[in-house]
Amino acid sequence: MQNIRDQLENNQIGIYFATVALAALAGLALPGTTSLESAVNPALAFMLFVTFLQVPLAELGRAFTHTRFLGALLVTNFAVIPLLVVALLPLVPADPLIRLGVLLVLLAPCIDYVVTFSHLGRADARLLLAATPVLLVAQMLMLPVYLRILLGIEAAGLVQPGPFIDAFVWLIAVPLLLAVVVQLWAGRSQAGARASSVLGLLPVPATALVLFIVVASVLPQLGRALDAALQVAPVYAAFALLAPLPGWLVARLFRLAPPAGRAVAFSGATRNSLVVLPLALAVPGAVPLLPAIIVTQTLVELVAELVYVRAIARLGGAAGA
Repeated sequence: MQNIRDQLENNQIGIYFATVALAALAGLALPGTTSLESAVNPALAFMLFVTFLQVPLAELGRAFTHTRFLGALLVTNFAVIPLLVVALLPLVPADPLIRLGVLLVLLAPCIDYVVTFSHLGRADARLLLAATPVLLVAQMLMLPVYLRILLGIEAAGLVQPGPFIDAFVWLIAVPLLLAVVVQLWAGRSQAGARASSVLGLLPVPATALVLFIVVASVLPQLGRALDAALQVAPVYAAFALLAPLPGWLVARLFRLAPPAGRAVAFSGATRNSLVVLPLALAVPGAVPLLPAIIVTQTLVELVAELVYVRAIARLGGAAGA
């Protein structure tokens, strides 16, 4: 069984690229793939569940007390990355809806599949997992502030806490609780140990499933707002290229160990597109423009993550924690 797991992990990049290509073909050629959108959150929850099983959950309490890591994570996501977004903002078309979509997605750090990709990229996923509640609360508080500063006071009222709370419950709390239950079961019975071993094979297939569902369900939605999507795609590509570097530099300033530094770099570069999408859908007159803008970032980011799991994994040399 370990050989199967090793083969999956060693070939994950090819698996993911093949999945994205297949999903793109399905989204363009088959009718009705947009109905898959309702499966995104369950697939994400399952992906996170099997990923959480790989993390030593018993040590989460100790990880949460790693104050230097939390400090580096917060400085990166809520001070340095917003400065990068402000620097890129002149490249975004002046249309208020387009700018709202870009700001919504680039100012919100990811709380879900970043854990999976950071784990694959030899980062300290345990620390990043422990910090997800802090990231979620911080972005709920800071998004209205940033939108008020950059777009005006009316934009602040567009951000509601409901979707963030739902994401925390169903994408973090429930999968984490189930993972704890399975780990406890595995420690007390052979049946639980076998089940845990089988589930340990699934992080790569589960991630591929999420990629397929997201790409196949959202790609058809880009058509009616294709011009706007093409205008913001270079901005997202520039962000994807630049964003890991500030996180890594902040981690070095905080003297974090390389795995923790990689986690900060992953967090700085990975955005909360799947969680902010409901916020965009709630804006009057936003469809199809805002969803297309956010979905475009998702597609760019998914490709970037496949690079990150190799490139960020090679980062090293930070001072010891």
